[in-house]
Amino acid sequence: MVTVGERTVQVGGARQRTILALLLLSPGRIVPVDTLVDVVWNGRPPATARTQVAIVIAALRKAIKSEGIAEEVIATAHPGYLLRPDGHVLDTVTFSGLVGEAEEAVRTHRPADAARCYAEALALWRGPALAGVTGQLVEDEAARWEEVRINAYEAMTGVQLELGRHQLLLPELAAAVREHPLRERARYHLILAQYRSGRRAEAMESFREARRQFIDELGMDPGPELQELHDAILRDDPSLAFEPPVQQGDATDGAGDALAARGRVVPSELPPDVPGFAGRGAELDALDTLVDGQGQDSRASTVGLITGVAGVGKTGLAVRWAHRVTEQYPDGRLFADLRGYDEHHAPTTAGDILSRFLRSLGVDSDDVPNGLEDRIALYRSVLAERRVLIVLDNVRTFAQIRPLLPGSGGSTVLVTSREQLEQLVTWPQRGRVHLGVLPEADSVELLGRIVGEARIQAAPEDSARLAELCDRLPLALRIAAARLASKPHWTVRHLVTRLNDGRRRLDELSQGESQVRASFELSYRYLHKDAARLYRLLGLLGVPDFTTWVGAALLDGDVMDAERLIEHLVDAQFLEVVGVDATGQLRYRFQNLMRLYAEELAREEESEEERLAACERVFQSCLTIAERAFRRENGSGSGIAHGDGTRREIDSVLLEELLVAPLEWFEAERLSLVAVVEQAADLGMDGLAWGLVMSMEVLFTSRNYLEDWRHCSEYALGAARAAGNLRGRAAMEQQLGLVEMRLRRLTESTVRQEAALALYTEAGDALGRALVLSDLAVINRLRGECDQGMERLREALPVLRAAGDRASEAYALQNMAQFALDQGRPEAAIELSREAVRVCESIQGDQHSLAMATHRMAGAHLALGQLEEAEGAFARVVDIVRSRSDLLGLAHALLGLAETRLQAGASEAAEQTFLEALDAARRTRSPMIEGQIRLSLGRAYGDRGDGEAGRAHIAEALAVFRRIGSPPWEEKAAAALQRLGEGSGQRT
Repeated sequence: MVTVGERTVQVGGARQRTILALLLLSPGRIVPVDTLVDVVWNGRPPATARTQVAIVIAALRKAIKSEGIAEEVIATAHPGYLLRPDGHVLDTVTFSGLVGEAEEAVRTHRPADAARCYAEALALWRGPALAGVTGQLVEDEAARWEEVRINAYEAMTGVQLELGRHQLLLPELAAAVREHPLRERARYHLILAQYRSGRRAEAMESFREARRQFIDELGMDPGPELQELHDAILRDDPSLAFEPPVQQGDATDGAGDALAARGRVVPSELPPDVPGFAGRGAELDALDTLVDGQGQDSRASTVGLITGVAGVGKTGLAVRWAHRVTEQYPDGRLFADLRGYDEHHAPTTAGDILSRFLRSLGVDSDDVPNGLEDRIALYRSVLAERRVLIVLDNVRTFAQIRPLLPGSGGSTVLVTSREQLEQLVTWPQRGRVHLGVLPEADSVELLGRIVGEARIQAAPEDSARLAELCDRLPLALRIAAARLASKPHWTVRHLVTRLNDGRRRLDELSQGESQVRASFELSYRYLHKDAARLYRLLGLLGVPDFTTWVGAALLDGDVMDAERLIEHLVDAQFLEVVGVDATGQLRYRFQNLMRLYAEELAREEESEEERLAACERVFQSCLTIAERAFRRENGSGSGIAHGDGTRREIDSVLLEELLVAPLEWFEAERLSLVAVVEQAADLGMDGLAWGLVMSMEVLFTSRNYLEDWRHCSEYALGAARAAGNLRGRAAMEQQLGLVEMRLRRLTESTVRQEAALALYTEAGDALGRALVLSDLAVINRLRGECDQGMERLREALPVLRAAGDRASEAYALQNMAQFALDQGRPEAAIELSREAVRVCESIQGDQHSLAMATHRMAGAHLALGQLEEAEGAFARVVDIVRSRSDLLGLAHALLGLAETRLQAGASEAAEQTFLEALDAARRTRSPMIEGQIRLSLGRAYGDRGDGEAGRAHIAEALAVFRRIGSPPWEEKAAAALQRLGEGSGQRT
């Protein structure tokens, strides 16, 4: 819109609007006629296009002059036209200027000014940018400006939250999230505003909704900031609470204190600032609360604590912050290294530090008392009238620093320690800062500041890998960077190659004066001997994380004792807490360098026999728990070819606690179990490896973890082959055949299963043979080979019954029911599936088999048109699989229920059920069931007259079937699409 004063300049036609928009988007810059022609006619201009552009320009000039504007606003300038910006106001320019002012106000800590500028900028918007104007270039610009507007709005809400306006923001933030559900920043602000407004439950629901939408739309979880906010809300982290900001210029300037300090000695003992410091912005801001926390009472002392593992940069952060706030402490800055972890010197005593501090503060040496209590009293008296910063570095115990804490006054104490120092109460609460490793970007930045940015930026992938190999630990990063800086002929990749070898990594990072190994060793020496042994043994495991029962297995002891020792290792910064898993267990993990050091110590201090025995106890415990979890999921009558590895007895109370929801235990331990299979196989413990894979089948199938399934089976197969274990080889060939079957690679699956059949036959394992015959029968069914499949099942069934394998018997019966259904004999299918259900109901806890058999029976009822019986059976399956968190089973069950409801004429209920099935299928990452659901849903839409929606779903189904290579289903989808294309399902 163009205005002159209060009047609106009338701009006619689409071409005038488009050309004016192009000129407005480039004020003061020439827009070539060719560009105008290309945009107006979308790349297909008529021969008179340039003439028509000139006509439009003339019309625009006339419209502007008719409102009394004498000067030429649109000028001719080869090779086109330009809009003169002088003397006119453009909203885009004004908006950009106000946003720039707001960003500057944010940088200079003036949130109120920033909020005002953002609000003025956003008030200039009266609707979508360039609304009603067409042309690709204009539309692209409109999209860009919309992104700019949203970014400004999100920045404004961030400032408003900083000002404590969370309750006022709630309605508009909720609307913004509805409009842009995938904007993480807006979602973050909404959740934080809800939490600060006392709506904690709503905040958690908003996060869950965000997670669902991100997974559904993008196939990924929300970003780390939203995840961290969610975790902080769960623990009611004090850092989330609103703290009134201090506008620049509002803080006490300390002038009175400075005048009072005249004539006094003003010590300045801080070490030099850390060169090449990178990152730690949030931590520095948290430490700033030590200054802000004194508020109007400049005489209130504050205490801060920085904790973290050796080498994480505690001293560097303390020194950087101390230099940053020097002016806030006009009466001096004191520094002392208490040498809590120095192997060459005894820890510095409080008496010695007090003596030095008193002299630094102007007390004559002769006036320093001899007794500790007298020194403490004088020290606190001197500080009572002063504002001093006291940095106490490398503290090991609270007792070391208790005498050094001021009694009153406006001083601040900042402590660094590898311990948590629970007795030290920090104030404000945010003054307790735990340092983790650096983010990747900050780690690479640190490398660049030491090595040289050009050298690091020239190899971005190698630099990121180098940071990871250093665990993003500042000490290790500095050592690596120093080596590169001292060897300009080395590439970053060369150093990465040297560090890639885990056996050499600590050697490479322990050269010269700064040594990673030495820094770890200092902390290790102070560990209790039991904690030290557990630390060493944990280093032997290749698992990504673990719970307390793993520690108990390593030590062959009690879980409570293991938990106590693990928590000791956490307090000493050797381990870190990952969080609570789905079973309610705390999970712990190493940083990689810490794990390498632990493994190194284990090889030095534990015999090979002790190392193997400790690992074997963990692997045996895994097998015991996994088999118990399998039986709870598949019932006591479930039969699998059990591995021949030894099981370890597990406390029954612990088992009950872990296996309340067996699939959730499998899910929580999935990555660790995969690592155990690998390690057991590598150590030649083939029976443990393949036995564990067999129990994990229930996880792999219900959650569709096909890559994990294949990976574990191949590892265990290799171990079984090396050991000459026929049953192990047969079982793993069978598992790999099942993976291929899931992928509908039937030829490959048949080869694997026939190999398994031959191996079981050679081993004389009749039950194994029967299980493989059942699997081969499924392949026959998929190929339409009903006679051969039924023959195999009839051969397998008596063997399964004789072995008492009720679950496999039920599996064979329900597959026979499916064969009968495929052959057009639904009555026979009902009888067979009923028998399968009866068998399943006789097995305690076998909900998996019961769900499959009931599903077959429901399908038979549906084929007979017995819709009420079919719906009841499918609904029962839905209940069973939901209780087991079996997403794949849920997708299949909901599909059957939807088709039943559709046949019964309940189209709306059917549509809703189809959509629920599709949601479950997406979460399983199983393309076959997703394609089947889309095909049925597309047919349903077509039948009710919504041809467009029907074609869309069927086309997606066809693409899925083509991608996975399923010709029968391709034919079905293609035929359905053709029928819709002929118009039978098109809306009239």
